[in-house]
Order: sequence, then structure tokens, then C-alpha cells
Amino acid sequence: MTDILQKRFLSLDVLRGMTICFMIIVNTGAPGVQAYPPLEHAHWFGFTPTDLVFPTFMFVVGNAMSFSMPKYIERGPAIFWQKVIKRTVIIFLLGYLMYWFPFFDFTDSGQFYWKPFSHTRIMGVLQRIALGYFFGSIIVYYLSTRAVILLSALMLLGYWALLYLFGDPHAPLSMTGNAVLRLDRFLFGDNHLYHGEGIPFDPEGVLSTLPAIVNVLYGYLAGKFIQEKGKSYETIARLMIWGSLLVFVALFWNLSFPIAKKLWTSPFVLYTVGLDLLILGVLMYVLEVRTDVLDRPGMQRLIYFFLVFGRNPLFLYLVSELLITVLWMIPVGDNDLPQWVSDHIFQKIATGAFGGLLYSLSYMLICWLIGLWLDRRRIYIRV
Repeated sequence: MTDILQKRFLSLDVLRGMTICFMIIVNTGAPGVQAYPPLEHAHWFGFTPTDLVFPTFMFVVGNAMSFSMPKYIERGPAIFWQKVIKRTVIIFLLGYLMYWFPFFDFTDSGQFYWKPFSHTRIMGVLQRIALGYFFGSIIVYYLSTRAVILLSALMLLGYWALLYLFGDPHAPLSMTGNAVLRLDRFLFGDNHLYHGEGIPFDPEGVLSTLPAIVNVLYGYLAGKFIQEKGKSYETIARLMIWGSLLVFVALFWNLSFPIAKKLWTSPFVLYTVGLDLLILGVLMYVLEVRTDVLDRPGMQRLIYFFLVFGRNPLFLYLVSELLITVLWMIPVGDNDLPQWVSDHIFQKIATGAFGGLLYSLSYMLICWLIGLWLDRRRIYIRV
């Protein structure tokens, strides 16, 4: 086995890489092309495979915390707070600036102007990751494992209560009447919210970040459990049992409190964590226990493909978002460059959703090549 694959917990690294890989694919659909339903988010209630990507990102943030937290505990509270605050601020600002980028635009008449602060989105994907990391770190640093589990349950139940107490009495879970929107409007106003849903509404709102912290906490607990129990059939079995149990509880809870990614409902948390545990169990069995699998032709290359994404996850996610924004600014005839590439290359190869999928896969591979260049030079960009 090559040195590249001699990792203590290869499954966690591969899961992180798979998450970034599929996040890039679903975030960069071909312009003007209807994607396959599994590659789109559920409109409101319900669940698609795409809805699993972001919560898994939060889950793997917790996995990483399980490795770094013992170092913080050894070095004391001062170092802990310094590291956590610094990382939180940097990730949050990167997310905020990413939505503001490229900071300027042109009017219909071609006049240049700077994008005003008054119309920039405050919350977002990286901002939620930053807040999840911040509060998750504090919770696991100061509380015992049992207290973390209890607090997680209280957060999920409390969020359920908050949505019904402070939402529209007639439609507390609707897009226009939910408490998440009400709080965000109070804090930021409509101009600072996401406008991609047809109305000002942020699927990464302040209030819905509360249950998202639980994804981080469960990721931490899973990582800690794997480190303590090691690579064994017992570890895998317990991961699969807990994953199945959480999925069952989520589906039962869904009968009264719907699974909804855009509200990040409590059963959505349990459902996604359960699926992550099941996926992690399968990866552990294939990569950690059945090590003969790694000797099969092409398997090491496949694993390395995902490791490239997993070694610079936040940076490659940023690159994927910023690069496509730059490409949109390049005019080609009456269209921008991505539209032209989609229409004149990929829709010529295959029309409709399949051509759109090829477009997304090609863009993901461009980002992978950037990650490969960094990995070959042992450049790992950490925040």
C-alpha cells in the first residue's frame, strides 16, 4: 500500500473529500438546463441526495474537531479561545466576501459601480460552518460527552418549539411565515438575505443555525468514538445501528415535524446524521477492515481522487465558487462563458439533463486539478 493511503482513519478523509466533490457538482449546474431531480434540493419539505451534502460538510467539521480538540485541551483555555475565534472570524469573513465578490458590477448602460454593502448577503454556507464550528467547539471543550448528547437533544426540541411559538400561527413552517425568516428580517432586513427562493429568505438563517450545530456535535462524537474504539467490526456495527436508529426516529418525527433542508428542521438533522453514520460505516468496512480492497486495480487511484479534495476542503470550495463567478464575467457573443460552453459544447454532446451533468462533472474536475497541483507540491491551506 502506498504512503498516500496509509492513514489512521482513511474513511474520515475520504468522506470529507467526497463531500467537497459532490458539493461542487451540485452547486455548479449547467446554466439554463434542468438538472436531474436528485441533483436539486427539495423545494421545501422532503429530501433529495443533494440535501445531504451540506449537513455532511457540517458533520465532517465535527470529525476534524475530534482530532484537534485534545491538543486545545492540553494547551489550555487561552490557546483554545485564540484559535477558535481566529478560525471562526476568518471562515465567516471568507463566506461574506465570497457573496460580495467581485465587489463591482455594471449597469444596463455599461456604467461601472461598486456593489453597495447595503445589498450584500450576511449569512451563507461558510458563515454557517463558522458558527457551527465556534459553538460546537465551545460545547465539546467545556462539556462532557453525556452533557453534549443531552444539550443536542434540547437544542433539537427547543428549535421545534421556537418555530411553532414564533412563526405564523396559521403556517409556522411556510416559507413566508416561519420564525427563521422573521428573525433574519429583524436582524438584517430583506436586502441582506438570499433572494434565490423567489422571496427574501435565507436557507442559512441565524435561527436555523441552531440545529445545524448538532450536525457538528454528532460529527465530533462519531470521530471521537471511532478513535476510542478503533477499526473493528464492533465499531462498524455500532455506527450502523446508531445510524439506522436515527434514520428511523427522523422518519417517525417527520410525521409531525417535516424533514426540510431549507428550514434545517430537527428531523432533518437526525436523518442526515443517520445517513452519514451509515455511509461512514460502509467506508470503514471497505477501507479500514477489508484492507484487501485497497489492493484491487484502480482502488487506490479512486481513493486518492477523493483525498485530493479532502486535503484542501475549504480552499477548493472557495475556488469553485469564485472561479465560476469570474467565468460568468467573461462575455462570449451574447452570453457569458459558462452559458456558451454549456450550449455549444455539452448540449451538443448530449442534450438536456445529461449534458448538464457532464458540464458539472467537467467543472468539478477542473477544481480537482487545482487540488492535485496543490497536493503534489504539498501545499495545504489551513485556516
